[in-house]
Amino acid sequence: MTAISMAHAGKPDIKHPDKWFAKTNRLRTEGTDHLLAAAEAAAVPHFVAQGYASWNGIREGGWVKTEEDPLDLLPGTAANVGLRAMAHVEEAVLGYGGAVMRYGAFYGPGATDDQVELLRRRQYPLIGRGQGYSSWIHLDDAAAATVLAVEHKARGVFNIVDDDPAPANQWLPHLAASAGAKPPMRIPTWLARLLAGDQAVVMMTEGRGFSNAKAKRELGWEPRYPSWRQGFEEGLA
Repeated sequence: MTAISMAHAGKPDIKHPDKWFAKTNRLRTEGTDHLLAAAEAAAVPHFVAQGYASWNGIREGGWVKTEEDPLDLLPGTAANVGLRAMAHVEEAVLGYGGAVMRYGAFYGPGATDDQVELLRRRQYPLIGRGQGYSSWIHLDDAAAATVLAVEHKARGVFNIVDDDPAPANQWLPHLAASAGAKPPMRIPTWLARLLAGDQAVVMMTEGRGFSNAKAKRELGWEPRYPSWRQGFEEGLA
């Protein structure tokens, strides 16, 4: 469950994710705790929850992280509140013996409409050299992986991402081209920090993507869309 819709949270505000995600953070903390308590009271043996694995791998070492690598909680930034809420979900659900599906950035029907609209208005720029990595996942592939986790009564953390983690200087221009928009403009890091905040800067300049090898190996999952390159083109054609 999330509350990050226009009706509940208003327009996307990546500069102030602590405010934009406030209701969603309550759902992820208090809501998860209530669900786990209900599951325990009803003797439910298995629990699956949503995690996140797109650009938020620890910013050291290689550009692609596994489930064994720590996540980056961006301490001291407005993003920290939400990232700590996601960490709470993982700790609570793993403590119950459940599974956490760390989905990449969603795309598919309706999932990137806000981003596409900003690109068409030329309001979604590349930051700096755009070398920060992100991982993506089509909604259909995320759903298929979740079904497998339920059927297998999986336990532990799984990165549910496609095969193609890539830097912003590749995926953002491709998303624009697939949407029939002009190439995104480029702005310096210092200006982006003022306009969009720390999270956007980290994502586009230092972000780390994720590997899906564990999900393939343990769940027998294979994404129908192995790359966002194909998925963006098909979905926005």
